[in-house]
Amino acid sequence: MVDFSQARRTMVDSQLRTFDVNDIPLLDAMDSVPRERFVLPGREELAYIDQNVLVSDGAERRFMLTPMVLARMIQALRIEPGERVLDVACGRGYSSAVLCELGARVTALESDEALAQAARQALEGAGYGYGSVSVEVGPLDQGSPVDGGYNAILVNGAVDLRPEGLLRQLADGGRLVCVTGRGRAGRATLYVRSGDAFSERNLFDAAAPALAAFEAKPGFVF
Repeated sequence: MVDFSQARRTMVDSQLRTFDVNDIPLLDAMDSVPRERFVLPGREELAYIDQNVLVSDGAERRFMLTPMVLARMIQALRIEPGERVLDVACGRGYSSAVLCELGARVTALESDEALAQAARQALEGAGYGYGSVSVEVGPLDQGSPVDGGYNAILVNGAVDLRPEGLLRQLADGGRLVCVTGRGRAGRATLYVRSGDAFSERNLFDAAAPALAAFEAKPGFVF
């Protein structure tokens, strides 16, 4: 029988602290959220491995990002309590729960109703029910518009194209983090909005499963 509390502590000490994750509230959040509750039933023992974990094998496969990559992406967003955050491709809701622990007001977005319902159930079962996070369904690349915009947007996967639709949903000064590129070419990338302009900065090398909604369309061949 796996001691999940010890597994969380080992994850924090061996995977996060050794990968330049030094934000104390974030470390505490990831030591608090029961990651094993957000995986497919019967796969709880895989929750804390240093790999992307499959959480949906439906029409579009969805993964929970490896702890170190997810933690550094969230750390780059510099979440403050009370900020509005959009969690894109939330899977079964683990990243949304971590954001809630940081005090964010979270809107979680999935493209499939069945997966969104699984996220609602997992979040409620882990103590992040109604009032903590709202789980919405819709095309990932179109986001979920909110009055005043989001202070931060987390994209749980790799994109081929700059996520223009999501960037437009940022408030002034808002931040978006995603992985751009695939495989060894992948980079965690941070965008920051200033008026109608967006700065872009590569953060660190990172590989993440590609999100179909953000794939480049094949060009014409002559």
